Amino acid sequence: MESEDALSNRVVALEMKVQDQSTEITLLKSQLSQVLDRFKAAGDGLMNRTLNNNRLKSASTFKSRRSIQPLPSKFEPESLPSIHKSAEFKKPPRPSSASVRRSSISSNGGSNVNMRRSSSNMSLNNVGNKSQHRKSISGIPPKGGPTYNAADGTVKMHLKGRPVVLYKPTELEYDVTDPSILPEKKLELEWVYGYRGRDCRQNIHVLSNGEVAYYTAAVVVLYNPDNSTQRHYNGHNDDVKSLTIHPDQTIAASGQQAGLEHDQKEFKGSTLPTQPRVPKILIWNLETLQTLHTITGFDRAVISVGFSTANGGQHLVAVDESNDHVLSVWNWAKEHKIAEQKSSKDPVLACQFNPYDDGQIVSCGKGHVAFWTFRNGELVRKIGLFEKNDKPKYIQCVAFDPDGNLLTGDSNGNIQVWSNASRKIKHVIKKVHEGFIYGICYLAEGGFLSTGKDGFVKKYGQNLRPITEKQITNQMCRAIAYSSAEGRVYIGTGRNQIMMGSIEDVEPFSTIVDGHYGELWGLATHPTNSCFLTGAYDHQLIYRNAQTHQVEWIKTFDNEIQSADFHPDGKLIAVAMKTGKWLVMDFESHEILTENVDGKEQHDVIKFSPDGKYLAVGSHDNNIYVYKVDEMKFTRHGKCTGHSSYVTHLDWSSDSDAFLTNSGDYEVLAWKAEDCKQITATSSLRDVEWSTQTCTLGFNVIGIWPEGADGTDVNSAGRSKDSSLLATGDDFGKVNLYNYPAIQPQSQKHSFRAHCSHVTSVQFLVGDANVISTGGNDCSVMQWKLV
Repeated sequence: MESEDALSNRVVALEMKVQDQSTEITLLKSQLSQVLDRFKAAGDGLMNRTLNNNRLKSASTFKSRRSIQPLPSKFEPESLPSIHKSAEFKKPPRPSSASVRRSSISSNGGSNVNMRRSSSNMSLNNVGNKSQHRKSISGIPPKGGPTYNAADGTVKMHLKGRPVVLYKPTELEYDVTDPSILPEKKLELEWVYGYRGRDCRQNIHVLSNGEVAYYTAAVVVLYNPDNSTQRHYNGHNDDVKSLTIHPDQTIAASGQQAGLEHDQKEFKGSTLPTQPRVPKILIWNLETLQTLHTITGFDRAVISVGFSTANGGQHLVAVDESNDHVLSVWNWAKEHKIAEQKSSKDPVLACQFNPYDDGQIVSCGKGHVAFWTFRNGELVRKIGLFEKNDKPKYIQCVAFDPDGNLLTGDSNGNIQVWSNASRKIKHVIKKVHEGFIYGICYLAEGGFLSTGKDGFVKKYGQNLRPITEKQITNQMCRAIAYSSAEGRVYIGTGRNQIMMGSIEDVEPFSTIVDGHYGELWGLATHPTNSCFLTGAYDHQLIYRNAQTHQVEWIKTFDNEIQSADFHPDGKLIAVAMKTGKWLVMDFESHEILTENVDGKEQHDVIKFSPDGKYLAVGSHDNNIYVYKVDEMKFTRHGKCTGHSSYVTHLDWSSDSDAFLTNSGDYEVLAWKAEDCKQITATSSLRDVEWSTQTCTLGFNVIGIWPEGADGTDVNSAGRSKDSSLLATGDDFGKVNLYNYPAIQPQSQKHSFRAHCSHVTSVQFLVGDANVISTGGNDCSVMQWKLV
């Protein structure tokens, strides 16, 4: 039985609901009356025409009904007290998993094929472009977009059919049909933090000018380790999966995988050209970074590419990720396919021209090595013969010695030397590594280097005998490259690091690229300097200097990190985990000052109040836990209960008296910091100044939502410190820049691509010279500068 107080509260809630519905009905009646008056006036002018009075009355009544916005099937959450929130509401999937991500090659060489969600929602708000930009007769904007009610100063928008009511500031003169203005400033990619090593092989190349080429997300990075500079090729619009360098060292070819299917809504209001996300190879100039040629005609992804060498690099070989793993040969300069042939139903992991014979190609993968003859525009495939030798589960990498013999590395840690003529194994070097061999690099002076799962780099001589070895890490090593000019070895690890060093001395390898290797959500910018924190599901909290682009420190925790924030004075760091645990650590000493557990679900947002006296923790269990901060002591102050889905974003008011929250079911609720009670009269906050703008639902960010948005299209937002610009990260891998506030529906924006996954967080650094963005599944951090 419900208590008397509970019943009383329910009655109050129902009374408020009826009162608000009555108000809305009255308003609709008024609008209906205006429409009827307009049609009556029009009808008087048409009296002497062919239509009689009865037909005119019927037509006007029908049209007027079409102009009326129907009552919502659910009552507005803003008008309900917290006690009335339904505990029965089913949680929608969180934004990171709303999209089913695409295929990736697992570390054991297998293929784990998952297609990213299609965003084709053509039936949602399917209104023509012309009607979107003109008023109806009654002054009500076209059906499907946000509507403005001048009587109470509210804008109503719908996300996935659910109404969201937002309140206009009192003194603002507003017309929902006014055009928006494109920002004068743009973003330019300045630095890329990260490397894709967890599921790729042999994707590091040393150029003749000393630069190291590698890729992450949708960007190929050219990094000079001597002067710490980066250049970026960003011609791709989805994940880069393969990379090769032309023999003359002036041209590169990079292959990408297919993107999501989309209905163009990601480009609404954007300056970014619409380009289909098809699997393709881009041929580009290493000096100018200009795209020279585009080759298409692949399925799913281009997983391996290689130029011919013997004929001066006239041809290009590629393998895609179709069911048959088709191998094709191209005249890349003419973008002409010369030949193609099905390779194998099993995964194919690498392909390469014999550098001494442009008529021979080798590919390898699960349980096979294939020798291809390329003559007169035809491809002929013959399988290598293991005969009495053990057949490994995977052949991971290939290389050629100066005599043209093939070397392969397998999953048992062995290296085979093959005869190209007979396709038979001439010699086996056993147990070179413990477990998988992922890379073989032949040396100009003879011999080769190899690396693998055991974290060792080993050097063998021309006689195939071991010379030296060094364990450089306890991680899996998936790529190797060698610079003969400096005697440097470059290693790419399965934890998305690149390490550099010499195998000839005792000095340890240094890490020149340090990235996350788990899904990345946490981002916090320092309040007083150009540094920032990132935290991911790899348990790592990484503090970087945006000016030097160096890692200052890394701290590893026992749990996956979901979110983080700095205290306003920069002396404390709050870190929230995926397990319901959160902690506060000292910035200088890294000492843990307090640890707490609130609920059993992840905390999607954790944020200090501007005065530093409160800490709010927004959880996946629908609650916000508020703590008082007093001389580094954290005391539970209260729990805010009222959301019917998980809390996604939180912003404090500038005076620290209140905070605003968004949830996974598109609620916008406000709370008093003093007593943790919900502010049911949300309209009273229309003139409140907010310290930050990370909430993606609010009057000041109406314009960031594309037409037909399903509520997960925009993951994050960040306002510049001077409140003139707004950056957002969306589910299509784009970082967008708007003027702030973005209050016109589908406001104009500049869009920029570097990520290939959902952009989980965006924030401006102090001084507003840079924007930092994080990619969820691409595990990369992008640093943008305003230009």
